Amino acid sequence: MTATSTKPRAKARTKKPTALQFSRETYVKWHRDMLLMRRFEERCGHLYIQQKFGGFCHLYIGQEAVLAGMSEAIRPTDRVITAYRDHAHPLVLGTDPKRVMAELFGKKTGTSKGKGGSMHMFDKERNLFGGHGIVGGQIGLAAGIAFADKYRDEDHVTVCFFGDGASRQGILHESFNMAMLWKLPVVYIVENNQYAMGTSVERTSNVTDLQVLGHSYEMPTASADGMSPESVAEAIRMAADHCRSGKGPFLLDILTYRYKGHSMSDPQKYRSKEEVATFIDRDPIVAVHKVILAQKWMSEAELKAVDDGVRAEVEEAIKFAEESPKPDASELYEDVYMTPNYPFVKD
Repeated sequence: MTATSTKPRAKARTKKPTALQFSRETYVKWHRDMLLMRRFEERCGHLYIQQKFGGFCHLYIGQEAVLAGMSEAIRPTDRVITAYRDHAHPLVLGTDPKRVMAELFGKKTGTSKGKGGSMHMFDKERNLFGGHGIVGGQIGLAAGIAFADKYRDEDHVTVCFFGDGASRQGILHESFNMAMLWKLPVVYIVENNQYAMGTSVERTSNVTDLQVLGHSYEMPTASADGMSPESVAEAIRMAADHCRSGKGPFLLDILTYRYKGHSMSDPQKYRSKEEVATFIDRDPIVAVHKVILAQKWMSEAELKAVDDGVRAEVEEAIKFAEESPKPDASELYEDVYMTPNYPFVKD
């Protein structure tokens, strides 16, 4: 049998930018945004243990550089959709932390009126199309959002986050095929924190370099250092520019690490303390802190004042959530689809 020729696989690797490629304003914003994500999630962990809210709770601690980098690379009109580790996404997009905390508490003032909880954060005004509890479900939804934008001839890019575990879902392959066939403007991002719940990539996939998942669809791909907001910003900007040019989707494998368990109930017996410590040594907040000090953009006292302000903001959000009213029982029948006068079959 004679093998047929194929086009070269589209693949790119981003170079880690130098510190001075980004402005003082960018680093200061990264510093504050990542602190807000970190302090918010730290308090969420405490509040969950205190049973202030229930359900599942997946913390973003350690992965903050991914969203910090994204915020520098996309437009406010671009769309964002993600999985259930989603508390930090609305925060970095500008949603009031009070509303995010209220949603966790199941209160009426929450981003989804208290109906979504930890795994279903939405903000229509900021084009956040959710946190989604179904593993990989957002991958197909992102293709649909991008299809709608292309159909309306609107210049938006959809940024779709999913974990390395979700990369084994069948919907990924169906969505990749359609996205490439129709040249949809989607940046697919594997937030590769290296563990699907408690199982490593090496134990669940024959393919450990996850960017190659796009190759059979001739989708351009790249990898980036998810512990570096600089690397992430460069990668997402490159991918978004590709999508805006009408060339179709782009896949990014962003290598990051979660410092906490998969969820609050995770005993983390599948990894060593030494492994976690290796990544804590690469904490992106500490790295950005050092750049700001080295460039003499802010003093140590000024940086501490920012941290103190962020902590106070998070405490205000908790107070707001605790004092907010619960939804009325009638809310069960609001914000749901229905067909008026549907001819129900009676027994």
